[in-house]
Amino acid sequence: MNDSKTPSPQVPKPLSSQDPKTPRYTILVAGGSGTRMGADRPKQFLELLGEPVLLHTLRRFAEAALRVEQLVVVLPAEQFGVWSELCAQHQVQISHQVVAGGASRWASVRNGLAALAAPDGLVAVHDGVRPLASAALIERAFAAAETHKAVVVAVTPKDSVRNLAQRGSYALNRARLRLVQTPQCFDLDLLRRAYQLPELPSFTDDASVVEDICPIHIVEGDYRNLKITTPEDLVVAEALLRQER
Repeated sequence: MNDSKTPSPQVPKPLSSQDPKTPRYTILVAGGSGTRMGADRPKQFLELLGEPVLLHTLRRFAEAALRVEQLVVVLPAEQFGVWSELCAQHQVQISHQVVAGGASRWASVRNGLAALAAPDGLVAVHDGVRPLASAALIERAFAAAETHKAVVVAVTPKDSVRNLAQRGSYALNRARLRLVQTPQCFDLDLLRRAYQLPELPSFTDDASVVEDICPIHIVEGDYRNLKITTPEDLVVAEALLRQER
């Protein structure tokens, strides 16, 4: 991490000396606000057991066993200084590159991809506010992407699901539905090709960007891999983190 207020682009050193079968990279997208949290700061900077949510997420992907060679954090440009100060405050030693986000998640991921100089490999795209992704979950996604090229982690809905109709609603078979999480892992060249196409309103995640050019493979997710969106999520995340310690 650059010590200046505005981190400058740089290629980080590998996070591990081990050589994976295929090079691995990660883009953490953290462009959210604290609106639904009712917070005084963006949710990626909220404290979770004394540390910013984003730092917890960063640490998950920096585990040596995962062998990620380059970590890119995508933030709004105006938040660079805040993140730099937080990294100094918490003595963050994890090598990563900070990149300015865009006007949408699609644009932010595209900017993150542009920061990867590698010609090939696998790339995981992950929400910066999902701080509980386990190493086992991340490894499952990377390993599946070796074979399937486009992978999402997802879980079966626990509750009954209904579809809104013109008159009333009707039940859906939840056994055939999945709640999609991140990380979503892709062949790097495939994801780059997908992001060369124009942005569409239907793009809600990276899988929706890729699905027209490659089938999306689903691997088992983790109910603990929650996304910090509301105050209740922060309470649950703290409880789960305490269980891990």
